[in-house]
Amino acid sequence: MARTRFLPDRGLTARMTLVLFLLGALFVALVVGIMFAVQSPGLAVVVGLVGLGIAFFQWWSSDTLAMRAMRAREVSPQEAPELHGMIDRLCALADMPKPRVGVADMDIPNAFATGRSPERAVVCVTTGILRRLDADELEGVLAHELSHVAHRDVMVMTIASSAGIVAGMVTRGAQYGAFMGGGRDRNGKGGGAAALLLALVISLVVYAISFFLTRLLSRYRELCADRSGAYLTLKPAALASALQKITGEMSSIPQRDLRTSRAMNAFFIAPAISGASLSTITSTHPSLEQRLEQLARIQADLARPGV
Repeated sequence: MARTRFLPDRGLTARMTLVLFLLGALFVALVVGIMFAVQSPGLAVVVGLVGLGIAFFQWWSSDTLAMRAMRAREVSPQEAPELHGMIDRLCALADMPKPRVGVADMDIPNAFATGRSPERAVVCVTTGILRRLDADELEGVLAHELSHVAHRDVMVMTIASSAGIVAGMVTRGAQYGAFMGGGRDRNGKGGGAAALLLALVISLVVYAISFFLTRLLSRYRELCADRSGAYLTLKPAALASALQKITGEMSSIPQRDLRTSRAMNAFFIAPAISGASLSTITSTHPSLEQRLEQLARIQADLARPGV
């Protein structure tokens, strides 16, 4: 991670490295498997390169794509002086470069950080969260998001979330090669159906593994950001209150609005979900209870004499 005053987390660094290594190995296995399935190495390599190109574009343009998905806009210090002032203070406290600041005009109370590097990062909040949180609660949320930028886990999550796109691209290429006669055995007989089935199985396995890897990383990084942000501001109770407010308000948001922002759930401080349990293995965030328990332990730790 970049050198800042946010608490370092070797567990997060190890998990990010492991996830990137495993996803890279899975991608290589996917391309090799498709090559054997369709008996057309050139096609598999071309489709693999196209998939990598799409993943690179998503990583390179992650800040722009996320802002467009949320219909957000970058705001200047003159447009949002209080928001900029709060981020200025937190960045000075954390000794980190200031990211760009964005606001999304929607009632969903939420916030997210995105960007391929700290220099290209943007921290965005919704108008819904600005209306609902007080200054201390909003400061806790912003410290949480700035921790994501400092730890660079936003970049890793962006790359990891592209694995499904790459797997889908390679699978469609395999389907094309199988249907166009690329899947033939050594005797020259058509093997399109078998090649297509094998390609689909390989792709599904890669997608399933990448899905669970990104979920495991996502849940850990949220706990890490809660912890780092709470120790930076020394106000874990304020962040706990903010999380309770955000989660509680989701039930009042129309389902139509929640569906429009579903693609950004992995990057939100709290998922835009109403009436669902977040304690399952497929969730992008740890449960609210787990997050509040951690913050309560931090509050008790800070209250000890000499800390």
